[in-house]
Amino acid sequence: MNFNLKLKKIRTFRKMTQKELSEKIGLTDQHRIVQYEKGVRVPKKDLVDKMAKALDVNPYTLYDTAGRDASEMMELLFWLDEFNPSALHLFLPRKFPGEKCNEVADTSVYYHDNDSWPAHAPVCMWFDYGVLNDFLKEWVVRMDELKSGVITRDEYFEWKINWPYTCDDCGKYEPKKQWRKKLLKLQTQNLKWISVYLTYKVDTKSQMYR
Repeated sequence: MNFNLKLKKIRTFRKMTQKELSEKIGLTDQHRIVQYEKGVRVPKKDLVDKMAKALDVNPYTLYDTAGRDASEMMELLFWLDEFNPSALHLFLPRKFPGEKCNEVADTSVYYHDNDSWPAHAPVCMWFDYGVLNDFLKEWVVRMDELKSGVITRDEYFEWKINWPYTCDDCGKYEPKKQWRKKLLKLQTQNLKWISVYLTYKVDTKSQMYR
């Protein structure tokens, strides 16, 4: 996915102007950002890192990736999903009950037809890549949460652009970076109250020694 498209998508998502981004990364000419977003110029890696910090995203979400490992493959799929939101669908298959049967020649995968499936039979693909498979399992959870309204599309995008720091291994632990708006708001409020409490304690202690 082209860098210029990713940069513009994230900058507008952050509601940041080209001038504001220029100032945050130390550029005196906002026209440079215009050129980057048009694909006329390509910034060096150190400048991309500054952009990522200013935009509060994982730098790898802005890097050009070739799919050399599981993380890069996820980034490619994330952007495919972002710019073609109806093209990619993930689901967890259910294993047929019973013992393994390697003698069966039929390797077809069957599905119950309904309005969720396309008019033509879809082509299925699976990865014999353990780490990537684990990453995709959590993505299935996020897609289901988006579809059911548990999370918003903005939260879904936030999860992707700061992945893997937003991972929680399907709810097994707290992510390194919070991305759910309600929890993020709660954390901010808690920090505010902690700050007020500490300030009060310091003031009280100071008055005792006057």
